[in-house]
Amino acid sequence: MGAGYATNPLVFILQFLFEAYILVVLLRFFVQLTRADYYNPLSQFIVKVTSPALVPVRRIIPAMGGMDIAALVLAWALKAVELLLVVLISTGSFAPVFAIIGAIPGLVELIINIFLYAIIIQAILSWVNPGTYNPAANLLYSLTAPVLRPVQRIIPPISGIDLSPMAAILGLIVLKMLVLPPLNQLAAALLS
Repeated sequence: MGAGYATNPLVFILQFLFEAYILVVLLRFFVQLTRADYYNPLSQFIVKVTSPALVPVRRIIPAMGGMDIAALVLAWALKAVELLLVVLISTGSFAPVFAIIGAIPGLVELIINIFLYAIIIQAILSWVNPGTYNPAANLLYSLTAPVLRPVQRIIPPISGIDLSPMAAILGLIVLKMLVLPPLNQLAAALLS
């Protein structure tokens, strides 16, 4: 049993904890951007969990154009620290430039995944428990509306069945396929 035996679980736990917190920070950015219900219990959870890390960053980086840029910078910094620690634990090398540049494609992928999974979960919730108030469904609706609304204008419901989530999911997957490879190549080129 070599060093890899303990390294893999440690890297997994580290990535899980960082990714979970980065996800919540990005959700805070999108909750504010979409003007989701601030008093929703899930919105309140997101605000309370992210405020300790976000408030100091906001002192340095103000909001611009109604967007909480500090939340994006915090998510990027956390992703860079995550990559830095993973590389350090896995290989023993200290690569801050790799972490700073490599964090960008990872963050873009996470942002696309947020919308992708939010639309999937919202669609499933609409089948399971339609028409009842649920704080999670309400928050998901607020988050996905900017993505679904333009698709719904193009593809209206057919016989009461809304196909726009399927089209939006397909579009997000294609976007991921088109955007991530060039970003990864650009990051690799900048690092070489």
